[in-house]
Amino acid sequence: MTITARLAFLALPLATMMAANAGHTETTLETVRERDRLICGASQGTPGFGAPDDNGYWRGLDVETCRAVAVAVLDDKDAVDFVPLSGQQRIPALQTGEIDILPRTLTWTVQRDANGIDFTTPNYYEFTGFMMPKSLGIEKVEDMAGATVCVQTGSTTEIVVNDVSAKHQLDLQPVVFDNTSAARQAFFSGRCDALITDAGALASVRASMADRPDDYVIFPATEYVDALTPAVRHGDNQWADIVRWSIQTLIAAEAFGITQGNVDEMLNSDDPRIRRFLGTDPGNGTALGLSDDFAYRIVKALGNYGEVFERNVGMGSPLKLDRGYNALFNQGGLMFPLAFQ
Repeated sequence: MTITARLAFLALPLATMMAANAGHTETTLETVRERDRLICGASQGTPGFGAPDDNGYWRGLDVETCRAVAVAVLDDKDAVDFVPLSGQQRIPALQTGEIDILPRTLTWTVQRDANGIDFTTPNYYEFTGFMMPKSLGIEKVEDMAGATVCVQTGSTTEIVVNDVSAKHQLDLQPVVFDNTSAARQAFFSGRCDALITDAGALASVRASMADRPDDYVIFPATEYVDALTPAVRHGDNQWADIVRWSIQTLIAAEAFGITQGNVDEMLNSDDPRIRRFLGTDPGNGTALGLSDDFAYRIVKALGNYGEVFERNVGMGSPLKLDRGYNALFNQGGLMFPLAFQ
């Protein structure tokens, strides 16, 4: 082999590596770790689910979903920036990389799933509801003929209003707003007869915005229940897995009877499933690109799903929501933990 040929041969591995590096697209996990912050889409203020408190600290069930991911990836529940988004803004913000995760504010639908976003695992089940003043004497959809309805554009509630109106021949009159705050304010100022969104958010709005919460009634818009599900960008399977299993950690911890208060004691469990879950026996975290104790760290920082639910929206909170569909499967609900193995 000539010297020229030998040099060309030796240069092949370097050229191959350079080509590989040139084609490397940074993953969401790499981006978040380099930034040392998780960027989470947020509601425009729904106490109990996602809103800053009087000190500007974000609290709520959706917020703690993002904090669980931050703990798994950055070991810091406060390493999160929250970006309030309208119904129109939230999906484009996720698709373009402005945010890393969009939490429970999104209903899992086939058209959304097929158009640039991936859903992870439901963290809240709820029906779409109407809220109306009790003074109107209406407590069911069939009696809403001709009613005006405040609705936020870019949400599935636009579709629900039209479906309900057509099904029951109600001639409902949607009054459409481009953000959540405007729709809510319009309702309470009397511009609309009804406000539509998921029932949990309606309970939040009633508790936080109404001068006299008991003057308003909430009832189902349809007989269907929706899976409200954190979503990520399409195409980054590792990141989708990390978000999915961070949420599942909260649910599985409750099923195992592991709480924020006893998680250290549970490290000594002889149950093989609990040992794998907490990382005492290795493998699960490594499979995700995380440390094996990621689930332990999430529960230590936030507790389990039941604890998160109770302090944010449960009977001990201003919203006083019953667990209902959001109870564990063995307690009559829909929350089902996947296998940590």
